[in-house]
Amino acid sequence: MTDLGERYQEHHRARRDEGDFVFVPQRIPFFRDAIGRGKRVLDLGCRSGALTRHLLDGNSVVGLDVDAAALEKAAALGIEPLQADVEEPLPLEDASFDAVVAGELFEHLRFPDALVGEISRVLRPRGVLVGSVPNAFRIQSRLRFVRGRPPEDDPTHLRMFSPAAVRELLAGFEDLQLTYVGGRYRRVHPRLLARDLVFRAVRP
Repeated sequence: MTDLGERYQEHHRARRDEGDFVFVPQRIPFFRDAIGRGKRVLDLGCRSGALTRHLLDGNSVVGLDVDAAALEKAAALGIEPLQADVEEPLPLEDASFDAVVAGELFEHLRFPDALVGEISRVLRPRGVLVGSVPNAFRIQSRLRFVRGRPPEDDPTHLRMFSPAAVRELLAGFEDLQLTYVGGRYRRVHPRLLARDLVFRAVRP
């Protein structure tokens, strides 16, 4: 895990200011509304807490990440840090959280379905999962592919998600809500122009 943490630390430093950059800030109100207040929240892949800190008001938040340096910054914000690899079983008790956040995470995983199983395990009944993935099939990505380039320019992205793929991944959850956020021209055609897909689903 140390090697993986160091790799992500370097990736964050080189590309996203050590993880401080929130790529699509329009996710924040969607996440806060879905979670509410008075909840015990787990943020998976929290990095340095740039997104996670917006969930602290009225909630108890655990931030999990593989990057130890980023977690130090998250802890300074009042987030309870937990270093772990999300592709391994989560070192957490069953039914111990009211909400789990997976923002810009599933696209980085070899086996996202395994993590969804772990999320279901640590969520309490009727607990909520909120998250986001890049809208991988938007026009910009399709044009990159036509030009012979990878649709995604982030080398840590292993998966590409469409709305149908998100629905399939979260088939074991209920009350799934999907929407599009981000992008200057999103309102013209959300499916083709939005940067991100955001979702909310409930554990049965």
